[in-house]
Amino acid sequence: MDDGSYERIIFLSDPELNEPVLVYALEGWIDAGLGASTAMSTLLMTIPTETLATFDTEYFIDQRARRPVARIVDGVTTELTWPEIQLRYGRDGDGADMIFLVGPEPDFHWSDFIEAVTDAALRFDVRLVIGLGAFPAPTPHTRPVRVIATAPEASANLLPLVGTVAGELEVPAGISAAMELGCADVDMDVVTLWARVPHYVASMPYPQAAASLIESLARIGGLTLDASSLRAAADDARSRVDDLVLNNPDHASMVEQLEAVTDENEGTSLGEEVPSGDELAAELERFLRGER
Repeated sequence: MDDGSYERIIFLSDPELNEPVLVYALEGWIDAGLGASTAMSTLLMTIPTETLATFDTEYFIDQRARRPVARIVDGVTTELTWPEIQLRYGRDGDGADMIFLVGPEPDFHWSDFIEAVTDAALRFDVRLVIGLGAFPAPTPHTRPVRVIATAPEASANLLPLVGTVAGELEVPAGISAAMELGCADVDMDVVTLWARVPHYVASMPYPQAAASLIESLARIGGLTLDASSLRAAADDARSRVDDLVLNNPDHASMVEQLEAVTDENEGTSLGEEVPSGDELAAELERFLRGER
């Protein structure tokens, strides 16, 4: 690790980890249905973790965009809680080591951030890096959430284990794209898992997406993880969406059309299920405009 990376990450412990999987889901980029953030929070609730390292947020975070929280007691300001980016470590249900990268997506100096993360991953002999994400897609809520993957060319062997969107896409990038290429630069396997969330529920919590991400993470990473609480919440969410759709004939018609396309392509490559790369990119742009 070079001196620059040492300045941007502060290690608080030095545990002996056995080829851990590093999982990350940073806040601030597209997260339809809160799929990635819910998956990560569920993992941290079900797996006891300890802080491994923190990052220099003065260097990486715009404090005006992500303001600290002030605690005021009877008019007296007592403390500020600053946004943090952390590495945490724990073990899955069978004792396999895991590292979690959590916190806000950096506002500045992405290259330095990726270097600090990959240096830390090399330090602890990380065997696989897995990112979590979720995006709005032309898919019905009445069918299981499909998960697709992206990876750099060096890790393309992992893509058939999940599925991909066929064709060429150009979409605004989050830190996951930089993470993929940064891991490839240090010869580390990396893949990002993306839950496809029905576009008409992308702005509301959609636990089905989080459950599918955790189950895919467990399968790809060879981990033992528990998503049962999310599946229970998913049943309730499904009922609420059913009620909304039934009360609107236009929505019901749209869902029927999406079901027909999905069922027609069942068992084929995921790329054929998505109408086109241009339509997918347009859906992402519409979602982002809505967030802003």
